[in-house]
This record gives sequence, C-alpha cells and structure tokens, in this order.
Amino acid sequence: MDLEVPVLYPTQPKAVRLMNTVWADRTSVHDSLETLAHLQLWAVRAGIGDGQVDESDLDVARELRDALRRLAADATHDDRRGAVSADIDPQAALAVTNRFLADCTPVLRHEAGQGYSRVWRSGDASSFRQELAVLALEGADLLTGQGLRACGGPGCVLYFARSHSRREWCSAECGNRARVARHYQRKRDGDLQLEKGTP
Repeated sequence: MDLEVPVLYPTQPKAVRLMNTVWADRTSVHDSLETLAHLQLWAVRAGIGDGQVDESDLDVARELRDALRRLAADATHDDRRGAVSADIDPQAALAVTNRFLADCTPVLRHEAGQGYSRVWRSGDASSFRQELAVLALEGADLLTGQGLRACGGPGCVLYFARSHSRREWCSAECGNRARVARHYQRKRDGDLQLEKGTP
C-alpha cells in the first residue's frame, strides 16, 4: 500500500506537525491520519512514542489533532475554508484538549551518571498516549503565546509557529503564491477600473 504521509516542516513543534496532518494541494484537502498504517508512519517520522499504536490510538490522535486545529483557528482568527473540521466547536475542542492536559503530569527522574531530568507521565497510558498528552501541553503553550499563525497562502490549510515576527506563510512556496495572487488581483482590479472608465 502506497501511504501518502508527507513530511511537512519537520522543524516545526510536534503539536504543529500533528495539526498539519490535515493539508491541501491543488485538488483538495487531505488527511494524513486516515488509517492505522498512516498513524504509525506519521508517529515514526515525528519521533512520537515507540511505534506501537492501535486502532483506538488513531481515534484519539485525530480527536486531539482536530481539537488543536479548532483552537488554533479560533486563536488566529482563521476563516479558511477546509482548515477546520465542522464537527467540533471551540468549547468542545477546549474540553478535549483539557482532558489531555489533565493526564499530563511532571515526574522527576534520576539516572545514574546522568543526573536528574524532568519528564512527563500520563498515568498508566501507553507510550503513544503519553506523547499525545505532551503534544497537548505543547499545543497549549503555542496557543497562549504569540507565535502560532495560520498560513496566508492561497488554498493552504497549514499552521506554523513563526520564527520571525513578519512571517506570514508556512513556506516560501506559499509566500510566492500569495504574492502572485495579489499581483493578479491588483491587475484585475485595474483592468475593471479601466473598463468602467474610472481613473
């Protein structure tokens, strides 16, 4: 089976990478977490968990992903068509995210020769579910900061944590498409004004 799970911006935070498992191309919006095999491949590529996932993990990962996307849309005033699932409103998304956050507990660990480190524990959950709880925490941090943005590229449905205050697009390609679209819109507007005889 040929799996389509693109590696989108691997330097982005893992919570953003989870959100961006919904993506678009020129034809339509796609979901990189359609099947258990997709989830497993995405998790391996993102370095999440130990690669052991089951069908219930797929439902849970998609639930968190959709909740984070809904909250990201709300936080960024994103009204892009296809960017957010219509099945979840902001209050339900907040409840889902908070459920994950409630399971995320800090634990101090000591390893001989390596000293102390703080890790996150999620009850008795699987390694993958623990990682999802950490992603919810990372997502919450992004939502409360100023760095999360919805890409302004035409047709794009991705989010990104911007590294520069003036960045508006997830990639240079989306930036180029946005500039070209603005150029053609200005040209069309100018042509319309000439047709109407407006100076």
